[in-house]
Amino acid sequence: MRLIYTFLFYLLIPFILLRLLWRGRQAPAYWHRWLERFGFSKITPVQPTLWIHAVSMGEVQAAIPLIQALEIRYPHNDILITTMTPTGSQRVCDVFGERVWHVYLPYDLPDSVARFLTRAQPSLLILMETELWPNLLSACHQRSIPVILANARLSIGSAAGYQRISGLVGEMFNCITAVVAQTPVDAKRFLALGADPTKISTSGSIKFDTHLPINFSEKAQHLRCQWGKERAVWIAASTHEGEEKIVLDVFTTLKQTYHTLLLVLVPRHPERFNHVNNLAKQRGFIISRRSKADVHKKTDIYLGDTMGDLPLLYASCDVAFVGGTLVPVGGHNLLEPAAVGIPVIMGPHVFECAEICRQLLEVNAATQITDTQQLAQAVTLYLSDAPLNKHTGDNGRLFVVQNRGALERLLIIIDKHLTK
Repeated sequence: MRLIYTFLFYLLIPFILLRLLWRGRQAPAYWHRWLERFGFSKITPVQPTLWIHAVSMGEVQAAIPLIQALEIRYPHNDILITTMTPTGSQRVCDVFGERVWHVYLPYDLPDSVARFLTRAQPSLLILMETELWPNLLSACHQRSIPVILANARLSIGSAAGYQRISGLVGEMFNCITAVVAQTPVDAKRFLALGADPTKISTSGSIKFDTHLPINFSEKAQHLRCQWGKERAVWIAASTHEGEEKIVLDVFTTLKQTYHTLLLVLVPRHPERFNHVNNLAKQRGFIISRRSKADVHKKTDIYLGDTMGDLPLLYASCDVAFVGGTLVPVGGHNLLEPAAVGIPVIMGPHVFECAEICRQLLEVNAATQITDTQQLAQAVTLYLSDAPLNKHTGDNGRLFVVQNRGALERLLIIIDKHLTK
């Protein structure tokens, strides 16, 4: 079955390149470094290499505590990080600079993968979340490179999709050394797909183990003072097409009651920053952009158009709506706002983070809404009831603290397979 998959992949290459060209119209970074995508990289590790693959910005952000721990734990190893998107690539460069090797992951073609592995010579591959590539996994298996699927999650929809290609999935799981699932629910889904039960363990999510910098609180207070400390501030973050219109409708309504209310609006994808800026301007709002540092106290909407600043923006606000949940994307990181102690609001589409959503609702750290009216009501409730706001935020912060430890459990498994 892998041969059929490979044949089809080769046929799709012209269309994949056309898609890169098309995406580059809004994000020019997609026009660069194409050779890396075919395994022609310039990496030259001189020590045993620990390889972490994090597909995009969200996975890179989740992997940061793991990579930092590996740097300390294995100082005599080179670390290689691969991504597939420019945003993920930029985040790697911003956080780690030249301390690590970084390139794009090659396309899952046998020759591309072989070129890359010959160059990189990894001792271990850690795949963040659920990145399953048949030829990559097969090539690692043939070269006796252990593969750990870390912080692994599997939604109902993804599981159903994999069931339709169960033969190919079975081949892939035979090449995986260990599956470290986020939750027991995820573990059961991997088992149902045919993963070896002796290879599966549950660690929790390493997103719980993200720690804020020492001067983080001071930075958040400084930003809040720039906005106007007396103002109420609502953040709508990681938003997608269709969600900004809903958020702006709600903001227009709320401004009738909260005249000085500030909306911090953070689109998920950088290529949409200008579009969302224009969308807000069309409503007659005064916009400030973080990238231009032009905030002033008459600003209606503060556009978060930089990368890596979302935790700081959350910490500077009173209540958060997390995007990808009012449209069928599946949701994004709900723990980031909870970790800084502000109430979390999410829409009905949370299939990519269903267990975290359930747990946050269970400990009264979040509210789930289904439409525009309920979103307006939820934001109003948290802005108007200071004791409820604080209690809900405290519940979220405590929930995050109490669930830490996934990173150490994952490191124990990595140690086991590196020392064999």
